[in-house]
Amino acid sequence: MPQATLFKYLKDIGDGSIAKETPDCSVAKYKHGDVKLISTTDFFYPLVEDPYLQGRISCCNVLSDVYAMGIDRVDHMLMVLGVSLMMQEKDREIVTREMIRGFDDAAKEASTNVTGGQSIMNPWPIIGGVANVMCKDEEYIKPNNGKDGDILILSKPLGTQPAVNLLQSLRKMGLEVATQAKMPAEKIEHVYHLACESMATLNVNTARLMMKYKSNGGTDITGFGLLGHAKNLAAAQFGDVDFHITHLPVLENMETIFSDVGLPDFKVREGLSAETSGGILCMIPAENADAFIKES
Repeated sequence: MPQATLFKYLKDIGDGSIAKETPDCSVAKYKHGDVKLISTTDFFYPLVEDPYLQGRISCCNVLSDVYAMGIDRVDHMLMVLGVSLMMQEKDREIVTREMIRGFDDAAKEASTNVTGGQSIMNPWPIIGGVANVMCKDEEYIKPNNGKDGDILILSKPLGTQPAVNLLQSLRKMGLEVATQAKMPAEKIEHVYHLACESMATLNVNTARLMMKYKSNGGTDITGFGLLGHAKNLAAAQFGDVDFHITHLPVLENMETIFSDVGLPDFKVREGLSAETSGGILCMIPAENADAFIKES
């Protein structure tokens, strides 16, 4: 269930004490000292062909919620794993092992460790996890301090979902898709690999730069698409702030391709296309924006 929807139901049945501090992570006051426990969780079904890459992307996706708060470290992670019952035993062993290895390698790259988790038998493979970090108030950025004149900066290009789906369509329908899309099969493969590279890249550098250049908040772009997450971020602001998005960084041709080929139109140009392990949309003071972009 998307987190915003989950929060809605929790508010409906709870006592109204759920924090509005962040659209991405849970922030809870720790009982000892002036410390907060910041945590997040996420998981998803197969997205890409390579199980190792699937595990890595999943780990990056989980960590992005923490990075969106300007935190460049994670104390530890837990792994959530669904072992597929629909695969032959030999294939299942390979896929499960490679998903775990990809997740663990990304966690190590993020200078953290997977210390436990839970696995189940499931019809389809699932990979995801939990990230936890203890922080003092000055060690993280709340998302709701946007100021008039801030520059909105997105750290990764849009279009991962159409790139993945275009390759899947190529696999199922053959060169007919390439002909309709007016893109050679090699180009479709190329954009798919660009999308995979983007999804498998940690947003940790953006987290460091958010803190260095005094970001007034941010959110990672995932299942609600750019527009959905931007609306959530705008709604969380304490002040009266309007968001104006004038430019969209998009993977090659992915903003237009589906309107021409008779396949689903993910409406990338309208900001509606869901992303996986997308970039961080952050609010940077205008005087710091150029330096932020230069170091990104």
